[in-house]
Formats: sequence, structure tokens, C-alpha cells
Amino acid sequence: MFDVLPIPAFQDNYIWLLHNGKHAAVVDPGDDYPVVQALHDLDLMLDGILITHHHDDHIGGVAKLLEKWPVPVYAPRHASYLFPHTIVEEGTRVLLPTLDTQFSVLAIPGHTLEHVAYYGANCLFCGDTLFGAGCGRLFEGTPSQMFASLQRLANLPPETHVYCGHEYTEHNLGFARSLDPDNDKLIARQQDTIEKRRKGEPTLPSTIGLEMETNPFLRCSSASFQAASGTENPDPVQVFAAIRKMRNNY
Repeated sequence: MFDVLPIPAFQDNYIWLLHNGKHAAVVDPGDDYPVVQALHDLDLMLDGILITHHHDDHIGGVAKLLEKWPVPVYAPRHASYLFPHTIVEEGTRVLLPTLDTQFSVLAIPGHTLEHVAYYGANCLFCGDTLFGAGCGRLFEGTPSQMFASLQRLANLPPETHVYCGHEYTEHNLGFARSLDPDNDKLIARQQDTIEKRRKGEPTLPSTIGLEMETNPFLRCSSASFQAASGTENPDPVQVFAAIRKMRNNY
């Protein structure tokens, strides 16, 4: 098994470090410098890199890391990668033998068309698809694609730990409260999140169970969110599209 540590990068990114005290893998290293520092500080050997999608803040550090550690890189299909990699897609199994771990690859288009998640060992590394109390913008996919991807993640076991790519939880909860102000679970999560951020602590990982209770984008079938969306169409995809548009301007 392994421990998971967040490596902060840029303004609000998290690079996730998986390690067992000797060996390590990283998820979405947009910057090489903090990864190198963490590996040196913890005296770890890098053995693998997992990529969820092609945006530069998730891949920008890969090439320089490979100069120091020529390790396998697993990434979804995309023409613009400038580093050697093994293509992963729906159903691919990624084995990290030094961590005694295997991940299943889930295709979750929406934020980008080729976006994937890695699921295993009760952990979900989902990049910019599912956030704490939120979801990613639709840069390439359609609302129906993103909605289907989120529903797929929502069907994972409720105890699954959710490791996403950005520290957006506090702002997302403010938006969620604007739609559902009297939700006790939202209020409690918002208070806990504010306290964690005051202390400089990450709000992640979350869990699928917590997201099901407090994430508006996983609750598009509820009457309260149908009303808040302002749409007369109760179809959950239409509700999702409406509140995602609202979140873009929040």
C-alpha cells in the first residue's frame, strides 16, 4: 500500500505523490520543481507518472522529471504530448509494482475529450473532472458528456477517497450555498473547509459519499437544484448545464 501527499503547485494546483517510504509515483506533475524537492526531502525514488489530461498545468513538469528519472508515463491519447508515454484508455490497467498497486483507467470526458481518471486502492485520481463541491469547466466536452462522467464517479463506493487537481473547495461551497442555503451538511462542510484553509491545510481528499451530499453537480435530480437552475426542464442534464453556466460567472 501507499500514502498520498499533496504537493502544492502554482496558485491552487495539487500534484499527488503516492509513496511507500521508498518508491513513489506522481499524478499530474504540472511543475517539476516541487516534485523534485518532495522526492529529495523524503528520499524517494520516482517510479511512475500518471496523467489525467493534456492541460499544461498537469503535464508541464513531465519532461524535466524524465531527465532525472526515466520512468514510465501513463497518459490518455493526445497528439501534442512531447514526452514518451504509454497510452491509456477505458479499461486499461496500470500496474505500479513497487507500490504493489494497480489502477483501473476510467474514461471521463467533459473537461477535455480524452480526460481519464485512475481508480484503485480506494482512491480516485480524477484531475479536473470532479472537484471538492464542484466540477471542471467544459473546455472540450458537452454537458451530457460531463454529466455522464460525473454520474459514473458518483457510482463508485461512497468511501472512495477523491483526489482532484485543484484547491477549489471553499469557493465551490460558497456557490453551492447560494443555491441551497439551508442544507445542514453543506453548512457543516463549509465551516470545516474555512477552518482548514485558515490553518493552511488542504481540503482534500474528499470522499464520494461527502460529494454526494454536498456537491451540486451530483444532485441535479433534486427538486431544490431544479428550482435553483431556473430551467423549466427537469431533465438532470439540462439542470447540470444551467448550474454549470451559473458557476462560470460566480
